[in-house]
Amino acid sequence: MIRKSVWITLPLIALVGCNSDSDDNSNISAAPLSLNVLHINDHHSHLEGDSQSLTIGGQDTEFSAGGFPRVAAKIAERELALDNVLKLHAGDAITGTLYFTAYEGEADAELMNLVCFDAFALGNHEFDRGDEGLKKFLDFLADGSCQTSVLAANVIPEVGTPLAPTAVDDYIKPYVVKEVAGQKVGIIGIDIGNKTRNSSSPLATTQFLNETETAQSAINELEANGVNKIILLTHYQYENDLALAETLSGVDVIIGGDSHTLLGDFSSFGLTSAGPFPTERTNADGDKVCVAQAWQYSQVVGELNIQWNAEGIVESCSGVPHLLLGDEIFREDGEGTEYTPTGAELQAIMNAVDDAPQLSIVTEDATVANALANYTQQLDTFRNNVVGTATEDLCLERIPGQGRSSLPSCDGSTEEHGGDIANIVAQAFLFLSKNADVSIQNAGGVRTDIEAGDVTIGDAYTLLPFANTLVDLTMTGAEIRQVLNEAVMFAHAPDGSTGAYPYAAGLRWDVDMTRSEGDQLYNIEVKGRDETQWRALTDAESLNVVTNSFTGAGRDGYVTFGTVTGEGRSVDTFLDYAQSFVDYVVEQNAISKPVLGDYSTKSYNAPAN
Repeated sequence: MIRKSVWITLPLIALVGCNSDSDDNSNISAAPLSLNVLHINDHHSHLEGDSQSLTIGGQDTEFSAGGFPRVAAKIAERELALDNVLKLHAGDAITGTLYFTAYEGEADAELMNLVCFDAFALGNHEFDRGDEGLKKFLDFLADGSCQTSVLAANVIPEVGTPLAPTAVDDYIKPYVVKEVAGQKVGIIGIDIGNKTRNSSSPLATTQFLNETETAQSAINELEANGVNKIILLTHYQYENDLALAETLSGVDVIIGGDSHTLLGDFSSFGLTSAGPFPTERTNADGDKVCVAQAWQYSQVVGELNIQWNAEGIVESCSGVPHLLLGDEIFREDGEGTEYTPTGAELQAIMNAVDDAPQLSIVTEDATVANALANYTQQLDTFRNNVVGTATEDLCLERIPGQGRSSLPSCDGSTEEHGGDIANIVAQAFLFLSKNADVSIQNAGGVRTDIEAGDVTIGDAYTLLPFANTLVDLTMTGAEIRQVLNEAVMFAHAPDGSTGAYPYAAGLRWDVDMTRSEGDQLYNIEVKGRDETQWRALTDAESLNVVTNSFTGAGRDGYVTFGTVTGEGRSVDTFLDYAQSFVDYVVEQNAISKPVLGDYSTKSYNAPAN
């Protein structure tokens, strides 16, 4: 009843012109339609270009790749070549790089406005700084002539809160209807409710309604108003989108996000995709549904063509996921030395790219690149912003007593319990991952000491310099025991890495490397997020463990993490791990050495010589 009353009160059937400026839809009659959708999702403030490694001619080949100037250029190129175009963004525009940390969505909004998306669906990370933070971003997005529709049918803010100062639809609409070639196309927004509620920071008063029920009610309402061509713009994960497609009546197209899913045939280039682009399913009416997603981080622009008949039934769909490559290309020779291919070798690479419709060499859009440069130039100053204080020197260490610290005050201080700062990083990750009971962090992911005094944003990104995110894994106590022993063994193996040595928050243990393999890290105790006393870890209990995405994939010897991830018991929060440390320091204001009982390593005995 709430959804019905919300939708009825909104002026949603007034058409927003795509190929027409007319707001009069009274004389529109159903007819066939060929529509082209250009779409992205989950760019997560990745505005600058990055790199992408592909297998070309059997050899690893590194390309400059992605970035919003290339997104804008590709969309502009395809928009010029196609008729009947809608430009859609399926959520998680913000959080993930310093561009969001510094500008709180302003940089993302300006570049999005230069592309001028027709609709933008809210993602879970849009709520990472609460409803007030989302309002700020949406104000930036509205500050221009583009007026992108912001959609989330299942998100209901309370009137009087930041997203609904006077009415529930002040900022967020459940759907919008676009007129394309004289036909009405409905676009419904759906956000992933439970994940947003529990892993981000929306107000308690903001409601997240059931995705399937909400989508069906919105479809029914659109159909009752004469709209028979319907797109769901979802931030709900690929597998969930496939289930929606089969469950719902009246749905035609789903453009999705959240799972960062690569679709399309990239196998010959060394990339693994989750399915074809588009993926086809059959809805509850027995009609075709076209499902598409465009990977992540400004790397891919999806191009989807849909053919409807006059009754609003999809007759066919086809498309291309354009992987956006630059013309900076590198390879390594037999000695591992990087070089730039030239001559016939370069021509062979370019021929392979030209022959693959899913690969594009894209020159950055100059206007968007210049707008981005204005923000980039300010980041060096921003890095010096103070976010908190270290009350004392916080020592770097990998294996206890190894001597990794560069600070004189740390000499000899890490022999029994290991480093200070890795323990604090683990505490930060547990603080930021709202679902986790405990956290585990590999020593090698933490790169510097933190000296007493001011802690800056630059310090945080030097401390945690990799492109890692926080990953939640559901594990048994036995699996936690196993992965910790794998890590400590790999840290001491001749062909392993000392960076594998584990640190944690909410877990502590003893290490004796003279004990038998698999039992060298033992006497494990746990004090979960909501617990006040340490207790013995039991093999049968289940805990949610947060770690970084590098170890979460099974790397650095954390084999069992990889197994758990492979079994589908992991969820990537897509919280940047350096930004998470920044947020923790801001919240704490001052950071210090852990109390003695909270160090993850209670005692350490080195292997026999």
